[in-house]
Amino acid sequence: MLILEGAQAGLSWSIVLRKREGYRRAFDRFDPKQIATYDARKIRRLLADPGIVRNRLKIAATIANARAFLAVQRAEGSFNRYLWSFVGDRPKINRRRSLRGLPGRTPLSDALSRDLQRRGFKFVGSTICYAFMQATGMVNDHLATCPRHAVCARLR
Repeated sequence: MLILEGAQAGLSWSIVLRKREGYRRAFDRFDPKQIATYDARKIRRLLADPGIVRNRLKIAATIANARAFLAVQRAEGSFNRYLWSFVGDRPKINRRRSLRGLPGRTPLSDALSRDLQRRGFKFVGSTICYAFMQATGMVNDHLATCPRHAVCARLR
C-alpha cells in the first residue's frame, strides 16, 4: 500500500488504480525481499514498463523502501507493529460532520513521516502518510453521518 501511495504523489488516484496489477506484476507481488535486491538491469526494465508509473525517483524509492521495510521488521519485530504504535494500537476515530476542513496531514502523520524518513524511506511525506493511514484503517475519517463510519469504528 505504501508503494502505491508513493507512486500516486502528484498524480490522480485513477492512474495508479488502473496500474495496480501492473505494479503487482512488475514488483514481484510486492515482495520486499525481492524488491530489495533490484539492480540497475531491473531498474531499466521497470523504466520501460508501461504497466507502472515510469518515474526513476519513484522506482528508486520503492527499492529503498523495501530495504527500509526489512530493516524496520528486524528492529521492531514487524512493520505492522511499528505502524500501529503511532496510534496506540487502535484506530484513531474522527467524528467529522463535514468534508470542509478535512486535513491532508496531521501531527500524527507528520510524526510517522519524520520517522519513516529517518529510517531511510522515500516518498513518505506527511500527506502521503495521512492518506496511507486512512486507507489502511489506522485513521477513520468517514463522516460521522456516513454508514461506513460506524462499520469501520467497530473494526477496532
